[in-house]
Amino acid sequence: MKLYNTETKRKEEFVTIEPGKVRMYVCGPTVYNFIHIGNARPMIVFDTVRRYLEYRGYEVNYVSNFTDVDDKIIAKAIEEGVTAQEISERYIAECKKDMEGMNVRHATTHPLATREIDGMIEMIQTLIDKGYAYDVDGTVYFRTRKFKSYGKLSHKNLDDLRAGNRSLLVTGEDQKEDPLDFVLWKPKKEGEPYWTSPWSDGRPGWHIECSVMAKKYLGDEIDIHAGGEDLIFPHHENEIAQSECCNGKIFSRYWLHNAFLNIDNRKMSKSLGNFFTVREISEKYDLQVLRLFMLSAHYRSPLNFSAELMESAKSALERIRNAVSNLTFLGKNAADGELSGQEQILAEQLGAYRAKFEEAMDDDFNTADALAAIFELVKFANSSANADSTKAWLELLRKELLELCEVMGIIAEEKEELLDADIEALIAERQAARKAKNFARADEIRNELLEKGITLLDTREGVKWKRA
Repeated sequence: MKLYNTETKRKEEFVTIEPGKVRMYVCGPTVYNFIHIGNARPMIVFDTVRRYLEYRGYEVNYVSNFTDVDDKIIAKAIEEGVTAQEISERYIAECKKDMEGMNVRHATTHPLATREIDGMIEMIQTLIDKGYAYDVDGTVYFRTRKFKSYGKLSHKNLDDLRAGNRSLLVTGEDQKEDPLDFVLWKPKKEGEPYWTSPWSDGRPGWHIECSVMAKKYLGDEIDIHAGGEDLIFPHHENEIAQSECCNGKIFSRYWLHNAFLNIDNRKMSKSLGNFFTVREISEKYDLQVLRLFMLSAHYRSPLNFSAELMESAKSALERIRNAVSNLTFLGKNAADGELSGQEQILAEQLGAYRAKFEEAMDDDFNTADALAAIFELVKFANSSANADSTKAWLELLRKELLELCEVMGIIAEEKEELLDADIEALIAERQAARKAKNFARADEIRNELLEKGITLLDTREGVKWKRA
């Protein structure tokens, strides 16, 4: 298996620190609003990477954080007259709903920055003790030039950055030993959340948060660090500097970055009015359509979002689901028994599609080519399954399709939706159970409906219901 490493700018054979185990860190969102489709791309891409690594037999410790203390969160809290914690907790919950819709699995650990402050203070103190950081009136800065490898990920030269008057932080320029030094800890401002530290009551800089969370949950060295390409500089560059100076070890062996998402060939921005949240997309499409769309291009290629491309992804998802549905339908009426002679010949061809799929994913997770292999399998299934097929053959085809789709996180079987009449019948049964004081059965029915996305509301006029 080969991975393209941003640091070396080439594909490299994937060799883990510990045989059979992968330590993987993915930078998560800052939670001050609903996540947008730009946030969705790394979530979907690296969830698929994780799924494929597990398919290949690796045990994956997958850590993805939530940044729950940040200027934007504080600004939103002030605007609404609530605490920053209330804002972050609200939008973490909303983010998890969107992740569920996109079939993005929960990480092994979803650490929160605010719960790891002690570790951040400890790492900052270590950096001070080693001479890599210094305190000026309660603000702690990192000595960028002291880390000789600075710029190795982004391939930026410090002198060029200085000549271009490019600063890594906007505040406290006159306090710094060097304009390129960046903040590890900053004193509180009025109305901001803060924590007590040896230097000041304040809060950590953004970069130190991920270094500490990766160290705590994955160790000093990790196999894969991933995120959007906008994080390469300065965020990931600064993470490397902090982590390697603190721990004295290579921070991450492989750096994976997904390319930007454009909207109708333009950069997504609120000012252009082309800014879409995942929640808004879910009002028009099954979020599985968004997932399929995101995987239709290689993760390192820029991806253009448009109504036409989403409609194309919707049709593609329907092709997969129709094929699975057809195999299920035929299987219900098919004859039992072993594969026929013709089916045995066809079965020998079946492995070629999985081999193509694996070849694509082994080549730096080329999901576009992997999807192409799935669609070839769909075509093969449609042409080789009919009313005369044996149950064994139909089940073999169906299993093959479902397994490859599962690796991609694509839900190929639609959930059976309850008919209105079925819902009304269950509500009537619940009412009868309540009258008979069989409250256990009444609760069972409510929970059964809830699991199928039906919410009940008891009113004076009777029971009302709605689909989620």
